[in-house]
Amino acid sequence: MAQSTTNPQSKSSNALFLCLAAVVAVVIVLAIVGFLFLTPPAEIIEGQAEATSVRVSGKLPGRVVEFYVGEGDDVRQGDTLVHIHSSLAEAKLMQAEGMKQVATSQNQKVDAGTRKQIVQAAYDLWQQAVAAKTIAEKTYKRMDTLNKEGVISDQKRDETQAVYKAASASESAARSQYDLALAGAQREDKEAAAAMVNVAQGGVLEVEALLEDQYLTSPCDGQIESIYPHVGELVSMGAPIMSVLRLDDKWITFNVREEYLNDLTMGKEIDIMIPALDNKETKAKIFYIGDLGSYATWHATKSTGDWDSRTFQIKARTLDAIPTLRPGMTIIYRDHSGK
Repeated sequence: MAQSTTNPQSKSSNALFLCLAAVVAVVIVLAIVGFLFLTPPAEIIEGQAEATSVRVSGKLPGRVVEFYVGEGDDVRQGDTLVHIHSSLAEAKLMQAEGMKQVATSQNQKVDAGTRKQIVQAAYDLWQQAVAAKTIAEKTYKRMDTLNKEGVISDQKRDETQAVYKAASASESAARSQYDLALAGAQREDKEAAAAMVNVAQGGVLEVEALLEDQYLTSPCDGQIESIYPHVGELVSMGAPIMSVLRLDDKWITFNVREEYLNDLTMGKEIDIMIPALDNKETKAKIFYIGDLGSYATWHATKSTGDWDSRTFQIKARTLDAIPTLRPGMTIIYRDHSGK
């Protein structure tokens, strides 16, 4: 009988090789399946909730007398917020009303047609203006000296300077009226007197417009966010007194690199999550996309094969009203594009 020439050791080596080949094949197949079907983890983009903040300011410089609201209080449009007092404005109102009364009296005398009374009234008005200018000039010089000595503030010196300039202008107008009464005809006298009444009335309306801002009111419904001065402090014209947060106008802001803009387009609805509200999930609609400028550019770290990436600001509003959403809360958006 013929004997087998196959070595048992060779058979064992062949079997081991086949097993290794099968294992390698299985690993390759699993790697290919994983590459084709496994989804890369979503990248988390963090944003925050924001709301419109409206600053409350007035055109009346003065001293804060009283606040009628505090930080965190809910207010309605038209609610009184603060009282600002200005003794200078009240004094200017009295002066303007006096000038109006004098101008009205003069106009009445002109209408009466008595030349002598017209001239006398114009002269009296001029002398009154001269006296007012003299007092204002002396007051301003005293205040200027005190300011140079560091006793009073620049604002107080500027206020008296403004009164002095107004008195000088009134004196010049009164002098012109007096000269016109001496040399002008009756028709011109009447026109000038009527014009002086209008000028005086304009002065009264100007001061009254300033005094309207003694009591500042809320420009909208909302919540008091911040109050800047304290009771007793002086505030200048146009200085912000407080800010009102409009909780009915909230949105969400994300800052993302430009490669994400292909998936974050204008008007698109995106899924977001609010960690502070028990990880509440909701939808938001993009309404704004804007470039943040060169200061927010992501610079490439490689000299070749890479490029700089600009940063864009994305704003979106939630589709559902969420009263508990507060400005400053963190908002999470998960990007599944695999960038």
